[in-house]
Parts: sequence; structure tokens; C-alpha cells
Amino acid sequence: MKKIFLKYIKEKSKIEDIFLVAKKEMGMSKSGKPYLNIKLMDKTGEMEARVWDDAEDLSKKFGRNDFVKVKGAAIAYQGGLQLNVSEITKIDEDGVAVRDFLPASDRGPDEMMSELESIVAGMKNNCIRKLASAFLEDEEIRNLLKLAPAAKSMHHPYLGGLLEHILSLCGLVHGVAKHYQNIDKDLLLAGAILHDIGKIYELRFERAFDYSDEGRLLGHITIGIGMIDKKLESLPDFPKETALLLKHMLLSHHGHLDFGSPKRPKTVEAVILYYLDDMDSKVQSMQALIEKEKEIDSKWTSYHKMYERYIYKGKYLSPQALSGDRDEKKPMAAAENSETELELFKK
Repeated sequence: MKKIFLKYIKEKSKIEDIFLVAKKEMGMSKSGKPYLNIKLMDKTGEMEARVWDDAEDLSKKFGRNDFVKVKGAAIAYQGGLQLNVSEITKIDEDGVAVRDFLPASDRGPDEMMSELESIVAGMKNNCIRKLASAFLEDEEIRNLLKLAPAAKSMHHPYLGGLLEHILSLCGLVHGVAKHYQNIDKDLLLAGAILHDIGKIYELRFERAFDYSDEGRLLGHITIGIGMIDKKLESLPDFPKETALLLKHMLLSHHGHLDFGSPKRPKTVEAVILYYLDDMDSKVQSMQALIEKEKEIDSKWTSYHKMYERYIYKGKYLSPQALSGDRDEKKPMAAAENSETELELFKK
């Protein structure tokens, strides 16, 4: 059982506990001595760690995505904390509660699945309801959907994040359908439910979140279209035009060709889905950044490379945080968008 989570580690804390290895790289110090650069994680976050002594020998004893018992001390480093590790040992995962090491939605997976089932049951279009139900009644899809994150790192990047994102979109769909006339609500709901369904196979989330081979080679849009086609085989009476419109929503939900959509939105429902998906993902990621940095003594977050700006968090400051201003200049060497950053930018 874990004794302390990374979020609660303070400077000068002495640590002896279990963590998950999210990254492991060999480095070389200025003196030519090899060292291990490690990123440790648990459900509360990540922390950089270094092994300075016997790095090469210790490196052979564990790998990325292994659970390890770490002994060391926390020190201040570049405005944050870093663990200086004196001992690190791989441990058997049988005695480990995996949910202690991966971030998870605050909502329970069974509760969210019940809500989604209720939404599907309320669909008036019998064919669309049967298709959506075919997905939720598939045991493998159902179990993966209850666990899958919505992304590797950018928005809803935690266990149950995809299901949470889907339910958020469904709530937005209900509002939009009331606001505008002549919206095919059930088709839009189906698009919200299935637009990212391929992510249950695109992403790996047994340990640290990563992409599967299928995910890197095909991507979740292609995977999702294949999943829909497979379910339609068992629904021979499903209207061809409805199937076409639904698949178009998946193919166009990133909105732009440059952002990974094979097609741009060409129906009202596809346009709505694109904007709702884009809004939900960006709002969640911004709120998560504000929450992560609410204790920092500034009214502004750190510079966000994907948004290319600082985010104002003045009214969200905790009582302990002091007011302050940050010089809003773009960092001298802002890195190019990484694969995961583009994942949200293309939303």
C-alpha cells in the first residue's frame, strides 16, 4: 500500500515508496559520468527523478512502465521538485493497486456508463438506438470504454476520461438541439458517443498512457470507422444514408484536413459536433492547467506552448496564493508542438 503520493511530497522529504516508471533515459553529466533520468508517476501526477550513483548497473534492473520501490530525497530544482534516488528496485505488480498509479476521473465508471445507457435508451430513432446499444452491449468495448482516457496527455488524460468527455458532449448536444431548429438530435448524439470510440484501441492504458501499434499506424478515426462498419453488419436494415452521415461525422470531427480529418464537416450535425468537441476538450485542458497551478503565486498560469499564451487564473487563486503578474513574453526557445500537443490543437 502506498504511503505518500507525489502531489504531497515537499522539499527535503525523505521518500521510500512505490511508483510507476513513466520515462527512463540514460544521460551524461558534464564530468562524463552516466546518470539515469527518470519520470515517476502515480495518480496525483509526475515527478522527475535522477540516479547519480551506479546508474548503469541500476538501469539493467528495471524498465519503463515497471513498478519500482524508490528510496531518495526531494530537492528543489528549476522551480519545482526532483527526487534524488539512492535506491530503486523493480517490484512484482501482483501486490500493486494499479489505480493508485494512474490518474482517474472523479466519477465512477459504472455511474458514468449507467448515464450513457440512459441517454441511448432515450433515443427516438430506433435504428440509431440499436447501433449505439450494440456498442455498449459489446463486453470488450464496454469494459475498455469504462477505462480509456480521452487522450494521452492533453484533455481528459485519465482513466474514464473518454467516457466523461462523451457524457459532457451529450449534455452539450441536448442544449444545442433545444436552441436550433431542424437538428437531428439522435444522429448528433450518436456522433458524440462514437466520434472517439477508436481511442479504446488507439491508446494503451494498462500502465502509463501511450499509443498502441494500431493507434500509431491507423489512428482512432480509421479504427472507429472500422468498428461502426463491423456493427452495421449485424444491422442489415440500418438506413444507408444515416450510416453515411454518421461516418462522415467521425471523418470530419477534427474540422480541418491539416488536423487529421480526412474530410471537412459538410452537414449541420458534423459542424456542431466539431465545435462542441473542440470546445469541450479545450475548456477541460485549460481548467486542468488552472487547477494544477492554483497554488502558484501568480494570477497567470505558466506559458502554454499549444495555446501560445498564458492563461488568466486570477479568480481561481487559492486564499494562500499571492496576487502577482507574469511578463507575457513568449519563451525564447518555445519548443515545436509535440505529437500530444497537436492532438489537442487539431481538435
